[in-house]
Amino acid sequence: MDELDERLKQAAQILYASKHNVVLTGAGISVESGIPDFRSPGGLWERYDIMEYGTISAFRSDPEKVWKMLSEMEDVVRKARPNAAHKALAQLERWGVLDVVITQNIDGLHQDAGSGNVIEFHGNSKTLTCLWCHRRYGIDEVGETCSPRCECGRYLKPDVVLFGEAIPADALNRSFGAASSCGALLVIGTSAQVAPASTIPVVAKRAGAVVIEINLAPSLLTSQTTDVFLQGRAASLVPALVERVGEILGDQGRAVDGGKPAGANASCGPPDA
Repeated sequence: MDELDERLKQAAQILYASKHNVVLTGAGISVESGIPDFRSPGGLWERYDIMEYGTISAFRSDPEKVWKMLSEMEDVVRKARPNAAHKALAQLERWGVLDVVITQNIDGLHQDAGSGNVIEFHGNSKTLTCLWCHRRYGIDEVGETCSPRCECGRYLKPDVVLFGEAIPADALNRSFGAASSCGALLVIGTSAQVAPASTIPVVAKRAGAVVIEINLAPSLLTSQTTDVFLQGRAASLVPALVERVGEILGDQGRAVDGGKPAGANASCGPPDA
């Protein structure tokens, strides 16, 4: 048995034994859905200066300019579909092994994959709000215009958190409440560089949680916070981990309906690795 397989089994046993499991996801989980990490080489923040395009003050002062960047971002997000990692996490929830997904992503792919309890820490690009009259629109209502406007004539802003904006209070409170009460925290595809989301694993660890990390490379968390580190692609490792959780559920005598774990959707067994 190789080291990775041993760690996958260890992580699966932790998730199985824990009574309250939480997942924190970042950009890395959506890369294989066609959404590049905005901080990576060639990403948005290399081509658009954050202070010029990524702040709430920039939007208020020149929304048409900021929409040049936002429209490019939205075009990428519109085309994205959930990958195997998103679908595997939804399966964990159906089995009753996962309680909450906290995501830093704005793409809505967890919900599209079937996850029901999702906290969108940085908002969602599928709705837009007028900062002046507060009317709200679904993305389908405004079409594919590159700079959508409200009925009042002002530019709409997607409901994503720009730099300089506060994290929505409900998302903030729910996220840290979940982190402080979980038995295990699974961190996927985040470099843990942006506060306050980067402090969620630290809060969980201090509260006694076991931290499992899946990333392409070691992060700021790996040496000081992570208990089990799984290095590799999320779209491969998350389904592999969930498959091993399914094996444990079956081994413990909970299997029903022809070998599917109790609580599993009758039409969906453990995801393919």
